[in-house]
Amino acid sequence: MTASPLPLADVPIPGVQPRTKRATHDTRVLYGVIGLLMFTPLAFGGRAPWSLYILQAGSAVLLAAWTIAHIRSNEFTIRRSPLFWPALAFAGLISLQLIPGISAYWHATYSQLLQFVAYGCICFLISQTLTHTRHLRIIAKALAIFGSAVALFAMLQSLSSPGRIYWWRAPFDGGWTYGPYVNHNHYAGLMEMLIPVPLVFAFSQFARRRERWIAASIAAFMGATIFVSGSRGGMLAFAAQIALFALFIFREHRKQSVAVLFTAFVLITVGVVAWTGAHEVGSRLATLSSDPRAELSTDIRLQIDRDILTMVRQRPLLGWGQGTFADVYPRFRSFYTDSAVNAAHNDLLQVLAETGFIGFAIMIWFLIRALRPAWRKSQKWQSSINGAVSVAAILGISGILVHSLFDFNMQIPANAALFYSLCTVAAMEPRFTARRHRKHEFEISADSAQTLTA
Repeated sequence: MTASPLPLADVPIPGVQPRTKRATHDTRVLYGVIGLLMFTPLAFGGRAPWSLYILQAGSAVLLAAWTIAHIRSNEFTIRRSPLFWPALAFAGLISLQLIPGISAYWHATYSQLLQFVAYGCICFLISQTLTHTRHLRIIAKALAIFGSAVALFAMLQSLSSPGRIYWWRAPFDGGWTYGPYVNHNHYAGLMEMLIPVPLVFAFSQFARRRERWIAASIAAFMGATIFVSGSRGGMLAFAAQIALFALFIFREHRKQSVAVLFTAFVLITVGVVAWTGAHEVGSRLATLSSDPRAELSTDIRLQIDRDILTMVRQRPLLGWGQGTFADVYPRFRSFYTDSAVNAAHNDLLQVLAETGFIGFAIMIWFLIRALRPAWRKSQKWQSSINGAVSVAAILGISGILVHSLFDFNMQIPANAALFYSLCTVAAMEPRFTARRHRKHEFEISADSAQTLTA
């Protein structure tokens, strides 16, 4: 008798997952979320009512589609995130402010609650659907192309038609426009969160020699437009990002090639700035006085900060209500100005005024839960794809936090949604594997399967 192989119908191969309909649907939902994140900055930063509605409705539709697909597949599983509890706590606080007598303006707080629900939907979907390395590569490439295209558009628009968005729309209330944003500071905030994507890729071991220089050049060009935009807060935030990134680079490697690439990145940035707007950048760096196109002078911003402390003393625990700053602040303003003060020009102090010390503590809790896992994963980031993603997220989060000390980027839906998305990615458990490692695992698993069937 001849021995016949054992009939093993489906031998599970570790590390290789079959592509199910649910996985395909998750991929579509993920790309829908990324498309929404890229659309909103182009729609005037989501500040227009119609663009804000698209952001909120789009996030709700994507969440409903994801939920229905999982229910139909009979595999309704939720991946946990360290950010779930602080996010729910902040949503609960805003809901509590809707009790009559707590919020100074109920409708504004309710509108903010809807906005934060949209951010929550986006972050939840990212945590559930961003699971494969191929997703990461496609999204990183898309964000790098998107960021460089917006930067090129912004520079061409500023040179040919300053003061008009898309060459035809002039803001009704004026402002210092740049790119698709009415406020140049908010354009700088967008770039601060997008630049780390090509920058980290350029210095990682996942980029080939040609890709390395292309990615570094793209990041340098995007960084140069921050200076050309005239945003002083953006300049300071970008400088802080580069200093932090230098620490990440030279913490692990001191190779001459890395130093050459980093020096080239800085020189390209300086060269683009010198070629396109050296005079304006020099003027902005040389003075802290008011510019004719600027919103508020530095002195007025400092007075606003002092007035906010008076607001906090009157309602220290729950604040005046999320989204009510523009309505409450006039009664505390201690100076005269023709400019409309509709935001605190300091996002951290505005959170303190609108949500009190309870909301401020939840914000700190949220940031710690996002940055602590990212910092742990950042070890050996140049050869670890999870570490590289974490470093990019840390740089983007750090840049916008520094900028938030001087401006109000977090009041812009497009920038806020991207910020919370970066926090979500930063807090993820290590779930990505380099392609060469996955291939090696497949080969080992296939050999094991053949041994079983022999």
